[in-house]
Amino acid sequence: PSEVLCALVVLSCFGASADISLIEVLEREIKQPLIAPLEAAVADSVLGKKDGKFFFMHDKLQETAYSMMKPEERCLHHNLYGQAIAFVVVREKDDRYLLTAATQINFGGPQAVIDDNQALSVANLNLDAGKK
Repeated sequence: PSEVLCALVVLSCFGASADISLIEVLEREIKQPLIAPLEAAVADSVLGKKDGKFFFMHDKLQETAYSMMKPEERCLHHNLYGQAIAFVVVREKDDRYLLTAATQINFGGPQAVIDDNQALSVANLNLDAGKK
């Protein structure tokens, strides 16, 4: 199903695995079903689930899911996920996902930054992450 494929693409942006709690946060922020479709992928043995993480059963599965995005759109996906996570870090004053937010935004690269205000926010986020 397309929901499962979309969720796998999102997960692939985080590499081979991601904390389930992070995916729950992301699901709430981007308002896209992620947990239920990823659970379906676990049932189909595409993903594993252990120690509070979803993980791809093979690196080729992660690479395939990631390649489903057009290369020119990858930066936008990474930026979107990073900004959503950064918003939670700031709003809830919880830096548990600070490094993940900074990493995702940085994967987005400068072409994903829309204006000077966002560029300043990204710089400050990276400064905070660098202090951790």
